[in-house]
Amino acid sequence: MAGRYVGRSVLRTEDVALTTGHGRYTDDIGAGGATPALEAAFVRSPHAHARILDIDVTDALDVPGVVAVWTHEDLPGPAALPLPVLIPHPALHAPRTGYALAPHTVHHVGEAVVMVVAENRYLAEDAAARIRVEYEILPVVVGIPAARAAIAAVHQDVPDNIAAHLVQEVGDVDRAMAAAPRVLELELAIERSCSMPLEGKAVHARWDADDESLRMYSSTQTSTSVRAAVAAKLELPLSKVEVIAPDVGGGFGVKIMHPWPEEILVPLAARRLGRAVKWTEDRREHFISSAHERGQEHRVRVGFDHTGRVLALNVRFWHDNGAFTPYGIICPIVTSTQLLGPYKPGAYRVEFTSLYTNTVIVTPYRGAGRPQGVFVMERTLDRIAAELGLDRTAVRRANFIQPDEFPYDQGLTFQDGRPLIYDSGNYPAQLDQLCELVGWDDFPRLRAEAVAQGRMIGIGLGCYVEGTGPGPYEGAHVTVQTDGTVEVSVGLTSQGQGHRTVFAQIAADELGVPIDRVRVTGGDTRRFGHAVGTFASRAAVMSGSAVVLAARAAKAKALTVAADALECALEDLDVVDGLVVMAGNPAVSMPLGSVAVLSNPLRYAFDEAAKAATQFARPADPDVPPVPEGTQPGLEGKEYYSPPRSTFASGMHAAVVEIDRDTSEITILRYCVVHDCGTLINPMIVAGQVHGGVAQGIGGALYETLAYDEHGQLQNASLMDFLMPYVSEIPVLELGHTTTPSPLNPLGIKGAGEAGVIPVPAVLASAVEDAVGFPITAMPLNPSLLFDLRTRHARAGATAAHGVARSDEGVTR
Repeated sequence: MAGRYVGRSVLRTEDVALTTGHGRYTDDIGAGGATPALEAAFVRSPHAHARILDIDVTDALDVPGVVAVWTHEDLPGPAALPLPVLIPHPALHAPRTGYALAPHTVHHVGEAVVMVVAENRYLAEDAAARIRVEYEILPVVVGIPAARAAIAAVHQDVPDNIAAHLVQEVGDVDRAMAAAPRVLELELAIERSCSMPLEGKAVHARWDADDESLRMYSSTQTSTSVRAAVAAKLELPLSKVEVIAPDVGGGFGVKIMHPWPEEILVPLAARRLGRAVKWTEDRREHFISSAHERGQEHRVRVGFDHTGRVLALNVRFWHDNGAFTPYGIICPIVTSTQLLGPYKPGAYRVEFTSLYTNTVIVTPYRGAGRPQGVFVMERTLDRIAAELGLDRTAVRRANFIQPDEFPYDQGLTFQDGRPLIYDSGNYPAQLDQLCELVGWDDFPRLRAEAVAQGRMIGIGLGCYVEGTGPGPYEGAHVTVQTDGTVEVSVGLTSQGQGHRTVFAQIAADELGVPIDRVRVTGGDTRRFGHAVGTFASRAAVMSGSAVVLAARAAKAKALTVAADALECALEDLDVVDGLVVMAGNPAVSMPLGSVAVLSNPLRYAFDEAAKAATQFARPADPDVPPVPEGTQPGLEGKEYYSPPRSTFASGMHAAVVEIDRDTSEITILRYCVVHDCGTLINPMIVAGQVHGGVAQGIGGALYETLAYDEHGQLQNASLMDFLMPYVSEIPVLELGHTTTPSPLNPLGIKGAGEAGVIPVPAVLASAVEDAVGFPITAMPLNPSLLFDLRTRHARAGATAAHGVARSDEGVTR
């Protein structure tokens, strides 16, 4: 599919503004205006679980500059009702969501209780500090063990704390397990973490009283969905609500959640007060009132043969969904289905329970349930290899889906409600390339040299498949202007992925125009009103495909109009460098801008170019109307792409690590990736996505965890204590690609946005385990934890050795 631009590392057009301080973020909207926006601040619960007995706002009203104070009692109509369950599911039998402002009970630290609006944020914060809220403390549930034991109820009407329970099974697992020559059991866990974008959530809203309409800016991954949610909650016609996502300083999944309470409350305040109102999240608010992810505990039973072939796999896991389930159970569904990776177990049963705890809600975070699933599968295969004394790559080869088996139906239902059918891939070739890249076969020699030097090194690998581009649809609008420029509008928002560049590459190739003549806009409901959102590595698959279809429609119309004007056959024309030209006779040509003029029959000439489209510019055919039936004026195409199911990208990572013998510090010496996302639209941007994902994965594997105490207080809610890797901790990434185009879309593309992050915990656990010589069963793994594990392992070994020695002396162990 490579063309003049698709397949090339075109420099990103977004970067000049973003890297020179000329980005325009939500907090910048209206800055420096004659009438600055009012600003909001929130009183948030200091308790993880408590009943609200009384709220006294009297002292806050005395603060000069305070304009309004709202509690739940002040919210009108639907705004006072619970927030929606965005993705209902039959297995989510006890869904619970919060409110814009808590009415009677708070369920986690950070839940909003009161909103204050003042002339600026400083005054609003001062007033909020004067509000007195009287609470009755209730029992707190923190962590999966406490939720499973139901030591208390997070919601009084859900006494077992179970929000959802789901089982999927393929084949007869019990029979296959009983017949398996070997059986292993494992317990594995990944702790809770969260995304940490440079820009937190932010909302700016203003009300037009004359038009009775709302314009809203939000740092969101889904402007069209925020628009629909706000219209419903404020009882406004959809046509009277505009939502714009300006530059967004990172999302990583946390900004796909909607509507946030603030996205309801800020526009409500703007409407009531007749003034622009804004709110920008501070860092502590992000920790305690946005969203987390990752926390799961798994129990695995696997049956296998002497080659390492998995004959039966039974996985039971528990998912901590926090205090509410506004985003449904997408994360554990993804874990349960993507756990299988590039493998084909003989029989598979997966059962999960999603549990309420008095902690921040859980919604997708880059990877969205996949890192947990990959960790489980890859740790299981490593354990099988250790039990059988086989190379870890041999066990994977024994279980791979083969290239001639695609499309491959895993027999499960994926997160989009459609069958889990892999569209394409070549996993054996990927592993071959990875082993060559990292020097897998040469590593024993390197280890021997390291041991001789007193160093402790290890190598690990991990394989994964990533479902990308889920539906239901995305659209694009391509318009050729009369000056020959091309405008492309999509509904998707961008948080730094390079959408403007990638979609311009696609449109330029399809239309035959120079890329610098293409302008791309997204995330603005004024320009494109129907879209789903930016998540699940779907932008290139969904909107990219829609841009292809819309550009082709615009081109088809251009050739039709040009054929009429040039009095030649349609099939003889093409568009080259912005000119419609005749094959074999390039002297017969017409600029694409002129074709755009002719596509819009005019009565009045506004400039010289418009004259060509007026009624006396050329002889008229009395039998043909100026605008033929079935067409419309203008040179444009608007199309939607809706796939039959998700595409499935894949990848394999390997790492070499060194463990400091004294401190247990983990240093990554090498990190290698082989990735398959189908057709590469822009290899440089794909590489950037993988690089960023690996960095985020390293953070999640070795640094980032959220530490709650038994009272539901987050102990490390600041960047002083929530550790993220610096560039000095991220190794140089060695990247290779395989390409198996998807048959499901016109470009043959698969998603790449989450690829880097997914297998990193599994890869590093494998490498560390290889270095230290004992099982690694939980992540993240920081030096302190590893030091303790090494100490316990050494003590256990010494005790065992002492017992053997005493036994040899005739003393009972």
